[in-house]
Amino acid sequence: MGSSAPLFDQLRAANPFFLLAGPNVIESEEHVLHMAKQIKTVASKVGLPLVFKSSFDKANRTSSKSFRGPGMVEGLKILEKVKVAYDIPIVTDVHETIQCEAVGRVADIIQIPAFLCRQTDLLVAAAKTGKIINIKKGQFCAPSVMANSAEKIRLAGNPNVMVCERGTMFGYNDLIVDPRNLEWMREANCPVVADITHSLQQPAGRQLDGGGVASGGLRELIPCIARTAVAVGVDGIFMEVHDDPLNAPVDGPTQWPLRHLEELLEELVAIARVSKGKQKFKIDLTAYRS
Repeated sequence: MGSSAPLFDQLRAANPFFLLAGPNVIESEEHVLHMAKQIKTVASKVGLPLVFKSSFDKANRTSSKSFRGPGMVEGLKILEKVKVAYDIPIVTDVHETIQCEAVGRVADIIQIPAFLCRQTDLLVAAAKTGKIINIKKGQFCAPSVMANSAEKIRLAGNPNVMVCERGTMFGYNDLIVDPRNLEWMREANCPVVADITHSLQQPAGRQLDGGGVASGGLRELIPCIARTAVAVGVDGIFMEVHDDPLNAPVDGPTQWPLRHLEELLEELVAIARVSKGKQKFKIDLTAYRS
């Protein structure tokens, strides 16, 4: 496995931010290759470093009947084709320790799902691949927890770690994004990423015809959360993008339409360039005399 340090340094130095983007799950080789080509074109046009994202297995779906993806073996073959065809790094997620070594042979960034952000064995196994580790903050966690999770990666011998905000549970079927978390998570001493799509999920909040539930979402608020995140000064934006979100098999309600990707990113870059969010505001509390 090659070193991930050069990519990590590139992402950490990205100005104004880097982009992790792609469809939620691998639907087919043809679809993923198409999406990678389109997203790379947009990212290059607006001047953002891109890491392409898609999952080979959605192991934490609400229903056992839901589409999960092609599985690890086939999924990694497809992601490797994307990597070679378009010369872009790859981020994908793992759910079990036994997946880490194989995933690390293809992915440049291994993502730890929010539900598993405190699982020490998984974090250590991922860290030992030497790849960049992106840890999503659990919906049930305080931002301070991420400093501990990041430290588990470092203690396993891997300094290349980043942490990701993806919302906090607000009742049973809703999430909120507390912008303070984007500041507090910097205490983990690593790049901070904002997931602007999953953070607008409404877990198990959508009733299905014929019974059962699935995750809903508030796609129309994605620009709101994205504008906030870049103004605060995050290092990276994570977003799921789809060319036909109404027919996406997974998380359709929170995937951003491909047709609007360039428009949104252009606005976010403009906001980030005028914001001083990455600079700590120096507050003078001495008595003021006009």
